[in-house]
Parts: sequence; structure tokens; C-alpha cells
Amino acid sequence: MKPLIRYVVKRMARPRTRDHDELRESLVDVGGRILAAEGPQALNLRRVAQDAGTSTAAVYRLFEGKQGLVLAMFLDGFARLDRAFDAVPTTDDPVADLIELGRAYRASARANPHLYALMFGRPVPEFVPGDATVQSTLRSLGKLADTVARCVEAGHFPPVDPARVARQLHGLVHGLASLELLRCLGDEQEARAQWEQALRAATRGYATPAP
Repeated sequence: MKPLIRYVVKRMARPRTRDHDELRESLVDVGGRILAAEGPQALNLRRVAQDAGTSTAAVYRLFEGKQGLVLAMFLDGFARLDRAFDAVPTTDDPVADLIELGRAYRASARANPHLYALMFGRPVPEFVPGDATVQSTLRSLGKLADTVARCVEAGHFPPVDPARVARQLHGLVHGLASLELLRCLGDEQEARAQWEQALRAATRGYATPAP
């Protein structure tokens, strides 16, 4: 085998390391913060590499270009939301679990405000995720729907379409998160109070049979 080919094969076979994953996550966060603070015109691989303390070549190796970096930022935002949902335990009280998922959504948005706009908006005009990519981000809605279904099975909610209710609840928490990140809900204590009131009102509303 020629030396160059042997080198490439060896590189491809090399397992991912902790350093690789940490650098990737760091670059995603740096890119997100540049985008959130300065807009898409400031987001380029050289700037991201400089702010992350690495080389532009390293960024290219990980993402192959700006589009790859933006895609990683988009997907990582949803992956972090999924992890927040996965951390919510399943109990014998599905209504309480539904409220906990709402709290987890808020915590994820507050922890990743630099990725939130990209997840649900188009701050980078040339980045338009394809249908398959969008579908891959809907896992969190699935957990919402499963919890709604448990509420129906336990008799807390009347018969409803769990997927439909999950979309409605997603609209509620997305709106609250967007307003909070724009500082339109007051200080942290007031924002938390408004979240609690809205989440409890929503679950009470679904417990009431529709006319």
C-alpha cells in the first residue's frame, strides 16, 4: 500500500477521541455565539477558529466548510434539547411529567440561547435544512406526544390526538422561551412564575373535555 493511502486509511480508521468531541462542541458553541451576537456576516471559519483557539484547517477537517458548521449548530441545538428531555424521569404521574418536560424545555433554551434562533429561525439565509434534516429534529416532540398519550390512558385527559396536543404544547413553550430570551418576561423570578402559571393552566385546560 502506498504511504499516502496507508496514512489516509489509518486516519479514517482512528476512533473518535474525547479531544475530538470537545473541540467539535467548542466550535459549535463559538459559532453560535458569534452568530447570535454579531449576525451571519461575522460567521466564518477563520473567525470561529481564532475565537476557539484552534486552526482554520482543524475546523475544515471537522465540518468541511461553513455550511457544515451551521448544520452542526442546528442539529446540536436539538440534540441538547433531546438530552434535557431524556433527563426527565418517567413517573406514575404523567401530568407532572408533562410539566417537567416544559421546565426542561425552558432550561435547554436558557442554557443554549446562542443556538435557539438557528433551531427555529433563519438567521443564516443561505442555510435551509432539508426535509430529512428537519424530521430528524422531531424526537423531542415524540416524547411530548408519548407523555400526552399517558395522560389520556390514565384518564387525566379526555381522548385527544397526542401528536396534535404535542404540537400545541410545543407552540406554548416555544413562545415562552422566545419571549424570555428577548427579556420580555421580566426578571428570572418573574419569568419562572409565568412559565409555571402557563404550564399548569395548559394541563388543566386539556383535562377539561372540549365542548
